[in-house]
Amino acid sequence: MIGKAIAGWIGHAIDKRDGEGGTLGALTGVAVYETGKRVLPAAILIGGGVLLARYLRNRFAGDAPALEAAE
Repeated sequence: MIGKAIAGWIGHAIDKRDGEGGTLGALTGVAVYETGKRVLPAAILIGGGVLLARYLRNRFAGDAPALEAAE
């Protein structure tokens, strides 16, 4: 609840700078806050999964040095 209030206040302050009011900015601030609250954790999980997949693919792809090359 306090996050929505802070987001609304920030959006209102940004929108009020143009001299037309701040209601639309307040609504936009709250919408961005709510969207970010749901999207950011998912983006972090997806990014971590991609990094893990890349690491495992490189680890098991046979990139280890061959023993025959040491002769």
